[in-house]
Amino acid sequence: MATGTGVDFAQIRLPQQKSVGGVLFPAVVTPTTSLEVDFVRFTNRIKQDKEGLEALLRSSGAILLRDFSVNTASEFNQVVEAFGYPELPYVGGAAPRTNVVGRVFTANESPPDKKIPFHHEMAQVPDYPSKLFFFCEVEPGNAGETPIVLSHLVYEKMKEKYPAFVEKLEEHGLIYNRVLGAEDDPSSPIGRGWQSTFLTKDKAIAEERASRLGMKLEWLEDGVKTVMGPIPAIKMDKLRGRKIWFNSMVAAYTGWEDARNDPVKAVTFGDGTSLPADVILDCLKILEDESVAIPWKKGDILLIDNMAVLHSRKSFEPPRRILASLCK
Repeated sequence: MATGTGVDFAQIRLPQQKSVGGVLFPAVVTPTTSLEVDFVRFTNRIKQDKEGLEALLRSSGAILLRDFSVNTASEFNQVVEAFGYPELPYVGGAAPRTNVVGRVFTANESPPDKKIPFHHEMAQVPDYPSKLFFFCEVEPGNAGETPIVLSHLVYEKMKEKYPAFVEKLEEHGLIYNRVLGAEDDPSSPIGRGWQSTFLTKDKAIAEERASRLGMKLEWLEDGVKTVMGPIPAIKMDKLRGRKIWFNSMVAAYTGWEDARNDPVKAVTFGDGTSLPADVILDCLKILEDESVAIPWKKGDILLIDNMAVLHSRKSFEPPRRILASLCK
């Protein structure tokens, strides 16, 4: 992977990576030179070799860009823009986030002692991102990794172990239920209020935007209940020609808990019947067993194909600041 920009890319091996079908997951790319990288050359290099980077993303599912001297949110924003993917407005997502600069937001702002379970970004709504970027602005004091796992492996293992369960998922899909307050609640991993969820303070506009997503709203005295679905839980990754485990089932069932929400009621089969707890917990074990967690290093950029990879967040000791950008 080389061009005439003076900044060459090389793949390296880290101990946390896994080899899946002979392909390293995730791919880890660094500059070939030991000298400090010129930032303008780096972004130009991305533009020139986007095709090569996309081929690597297609084969691996995720790319970690390390040691490219990206130091600020503004520089991260320039890297995202260099890839040229259209921006996806964050409408319908559950996580509290704050816009930092340009297309860059904070990652989920829930408290550091809270784990965020595995999920595909915004899998509970029909308009979800195809690509995610994460950037380590402040290295964690301890832990705080972002584990990732290949979705098709989860599907294959669940299909083998629980064929009837997966068949019902494929037939009926899932329904997600969540109660939102008006304002964001940063103490909750799903604490995004309805005003920021629908980018309005007008209930009529919120209704209209929810309707476009296929979401029903039930207004309460101090908030609103959202009902999304039935929505598919298994999808076909057309780019790679394989079925994937594309849902937020485990995340909702084990993590959508706060003063307003009971996680057991947060997700059901599309026909309204309850999910079996033992199967959900075993699915969580499969996700954890198959996952990769590379410790964050300041300046790291992690590019994830949202159709191929689920992600999560481990609890941590501050400081830690991870930024994110969502792309169509």
